[in-house]
Amino acid sequence: MSTTRNVNYVGMFTWAAVGSMILIIATIAGLFTKGLNYGVDFRGGVEVQVKFQDKVSSMELRDLLIAKGVPTSQIQTIGDDDQNEFLLKLESDKGDLNAISNQVSAVLGEKYGENKFEILKNDIVGPKAGAELRTSAFKALAWAILVIMVYLALRFDYKFAPGAIAALIHDVVLIVGAFVLTQKEFSLQIVAALLAIIGYSVNDTVVIYDRVREVELANPNMSTFDIINKSINETMSRTIITSLTVLSVSLVMLFWGGSVIHDFFFAMTIGVVLGVYSTIFIAVPMTAFFERFVKKAA
Repeated sequence: MSTTRNVNYVGMFTWAAVGSMILIIATIAGLFTKGLNYGVDFRGGVEVQVKFQDKVSSMELRDLLIAKGVPTSQIQTIGDDDQNEFLLKLESDKGDLNAISNQVSAVLGEKYGENKFEILKNDIVGPKAGAELRTSAFKALAWAILVIMVYLALRFDYKFAPGAIAALIHDVVLIVGAFVLTQKEFSLQIVAALLAIIGYSVNDTVVIYDRVREVELANPNMSTFDIINKSINETMSRTIITSLTVLSVSLVMLFWGGSVIHDFFFAMTIGVVLGVYSTIFIAVPMTAFFERFVKKAA
């Protein structure tokens, strides 16, 4: 006796599409009103990694830098608390960035003593370089999506590509929306998370597309809607197990991995959930609707 469920996922496509469209519109509106909180990588500024001999808190450091007029963006603890190591991100879209770096050293030396701390790293990103880096990052995302579209069209059939691409764009836009909503720092590591999510999501989609093709060949008289529902139902256990495994690791790193990688795994956690949702309710069902549209147009 078969235990495969027979859930009508294709029938939920309309509701899923409407809900996703509302969230996408809200994200676009948020980009125009609040905008993204770009990090030093994209906006320009200084990153200083400093280690203290004695116990120092991040709040104490922030208050000190603000009091001395240093344009502080973010202060992150690196490693365990007893290591007394911090990453200072200092915003500046104008002025002498080297002067800001020197100012930090002078302020820390005045407060804690020259021999009580060590500058481990001092990175400077100019405003122009930050803008170019931002453009390159979004180009990388666009190229990744384009190459995946070509790959899917060649490996399967043209009718499979639009749904997968719509799902990938959906995932990227909504993750960006989460960063607009929370105003978490959007940096290069978040772009890396987006690229990882694109890879994860398309892999999940390809698994179901493979099953769709198998069911289609074995049941030539079955309707496309029934083929897709059957394929999703048959691969659901695999999707759930894989997704929960990835999600559990992502959640552990999100809550206990430390502040340096917190935002990366914030994006990954949202992306894993969205990847499963968009594959099941958008990418694969959209194939059936796209095929119907093409037949009507012909």
